[in-house]
Amino acid sequence: MTKKPVIAVFDVGKTNKKLFLFDEHYRIVYEKSARFIETVDEDGDPCENLESLRLSVFDSLSEVLRKEEFEIKALNFSTYGASFVYIGEDGLPVAPLYNYLKPYPEHLLKQFYNTYGGEEEFAKNTASPVLGSLNSGMQLYRIKYERPELFKKIKYALHLPQYLSYLVTGKVFTDITSIGCHTNLWDFQKNDYHKWVYEEGIAEKFAPILPGDQVLETAFQGHSFKVGAGLHDSSAALIPYLENFHEPFILLSTGTWCISLNPFNHRPLSLDELKQDSLCYMNYKGTPVKASRLFAGYEHEQETKRIAQYFGVGSSSFKTIRYNPEYIAALKTKLTQEGNIKFAERDLSVFENATEAYHQLMIDIVRQQEKSTKLAIQDSGVRRIFVDGGFGNNDIFMHLMANAFLKEELFAASMAQATAVGTAIAIHKSWNKTPISGNIIELRFYPRNIE
Repeated sequence: MTKKPVIAVFDVGKTNKKLFLFDEHYRIVYEKSARFIETVDEDGDPCENLESLRLSVFDSLSEVLRKEEFEIKALNFSTYGASFVYIGEDGLPVAPLYNYLKPYPEHLLKQFYNTYGGEEEFAKNTASPVLGSLNSGMQLYRIKYERPELFKKIKYALHLPQYLSYLVTGKVFTDITSIGCHTNLWDFQKNDYHKWVYEEGIAEKFAPILPGDQVLETAFQGHSFKVGAGLHDSSAALIPYLENFHEPFILLSTGTWCISLNPFNHRPLSLDELKQDSLCYMNYKGTPVKASRLFAGYEHEQETKRIAQYFGVGSSSFKTIRYNPEYIAALKTKLTQEGNIKFAERDLSVFENATEAYHQLMIDIVRQQEKSTKLAIQDSGVRRIFVDGGFGNNDIFMHLMANAFLKEELFAASMAQATAVGTAIAIHKSWNKTPISGNIIELRFYPRNIE
């Protein structure tokens, strides 16, 4: 029996964790989901269960290695960002994987920014809006001043993708896509760690940087294959688009966060952009990517629960609601649609039913999304917007977005697991001699339907 050569990719999101096997044409030939298990840190705040995650990686990898029909040639990892695993001299975790939504002490924020030039100048240099724990470097700063004994125990601080790679390879590395995602760590002007990282003794906690397209030859349970150091998920999702499209475009990657990624906008971040949650990511080749963020997926999740509870319907019912221009027209007459009104501020009693309420929720989300995406576009010549992820399958979202962007063409980009595919393509040359196909992304055009 001839074994099919494949690459394995662990794609670890906040709520979905999956292992994929891709063939040489980046078609999914196997996938397996893992359960999301939470625990709490020492303050009682929810966080990832590291032991459960470790076992999940080992069990899933062991399972696919036993499959006779596949030969794993390579392995890579993508995960959510802003999350460190702290390991000690023995290579084991010495602290929880703190949640990036964990509240950050105000006095430490003031101490930090007062020491290093103030919020505005610092944020501009590091392309990092002031986000507390979401600036992952600040998590280390907090440990140093709140828990100095723990800080001393930390041999390496590994961003989550690199920790998963370490579990398999036993080698520690840092990755530029993780360092470059609003961490407060990287000085984009100097193309090096910011001076505070050296002055506070943080730099010595970081492993050497391994380029995103390089691999390690690894033996695991009697099998040999190539292993990458892992990538930040938003940066990974961009890779297939950069391979396939060379004219300026925006990738709107939608999930818990909706992130507008523009690799063609090379203007430095302004203070005004930073205040509106614009930032820079780093692609796996070390080039800055202008971006803007919106917490729209989270808002959608919370508000659909509120609507469902109020009207006594199932949350899953919203997945099948189609765009209805009559609802849109009626709501524009019925309710205020201007300004920065968020759906959470709206009284549900004004709506006739759950479908009408849901249309208004999407109107409110798209109004915010239009503003966020236009921050990333500016004058960069973008003529296409590709919407990837959950909202790309939302008929109401897509029609409203098409109506909001009059100069750009809007497409739902249908690609099975863009983040995982990008993570695989990053190390393509290490295991795959087949050229990358030009049709791995299926596009569905949404015409404007202005009432």
